[in-house]
Amino acid sequence: MYVIFEGVDTTGKSTQVALFAQRHDNVIATKEPGGTKTGMKLRQILLEGEDKLSFNAELFLFLADRALHYDTVVKASRDNNIVISDRGFLSGIAYAMANHPDINSDFLLQLNRFALDENYPDKIVLFLTNFELITSRLSGKEHDVIEKRGVSYLLHIQDIMRNIIKALPIQVLEIDASLERETIYKRIEEFLYD
Repeated sequence: MYVIFEGVDTTGKSTQVALFAQRHDNVIATKEPGGTKTGMKLRQILLEGEDKLSFNAELFLFLADRALHYDTVVKASRDNNIVISDRGFLSGIAYAMANHPDINSDFLLQLNRFALDENYPDKIVLFLTNFELITSRLSGKEHDVIEKRGVSYLLHIQDIMRNIIKALPIQVLEIDASLERETIYKRIEEFLYD
């Protein structure tokens, strides 16, 4: 099974991915961007790069990472394991739409399906936050390029994600990121192993 944990920064996705990898032998934890050696280089360019990237350059770097990640990490493991990725195509589309409002969502879905070798994830866990929670969690960390765009920007991304998943043939679990870590874990575990 291939599952993506989605949501904006500071919602607890990475924490939950790590918990599942620690507690279940059949879980392979990965991330986008950066789930491969080349992907780590792409991640550094995208999130810490010194050059200001054009929209097209940024979009195609994310798609290149996604295609490589699917081919080398997900495809080889999804039949016998649960591959849980910290982010995936949903983030890619939502951030692209937020940064370029005139772009067609169907076009982005086509590009991402192509990058995923025509395979969507089996399930999505969407972590949801609010203004107060994201503000308090962001205040305690150093911000990357995307986080520097602000809380309103990140909440807009979350709204776009929620709209995109309505049109997709994928099982989705929405999680309130303000809940206790173990409560979140148990709800996701039921969703994945049901």
